[in-house]
Amino acid sequence: MPITVKIPSQLRAATGGAPELSADGSTVGEVLDSVFEQHDDLKQRITQDGELRRFVNVYVGGEDIRYGEGLATAIDDGSEITILPAVAGG
Repeated sequence: MPITVKIPSQLRAATGGAPELSADGSTVGEVLDSVFEQHDDLKQRITQDGELRRFVNVYVGGEDIRYGEGLATAIDDGSEITILPAVAGG
């Protein structure tokens, strides 16, 4: 069963407007690489030098991957990854 990657409205231009994408992989990094193969613009917007940009948060099952294994975080079939860039406001 593929993994669902939730795309916030700020990044949907990089995915042709798609709010969700499906991908395969056993780690967050593998899943994102699979997504990037089809949406290279997304890769440019959320990564730099092979790592997530500082202002981009990625969650698996509601847990921030930065406090776990990062891109090496294991993921189960049917899981959901959420990408959330920080948004300034006040």
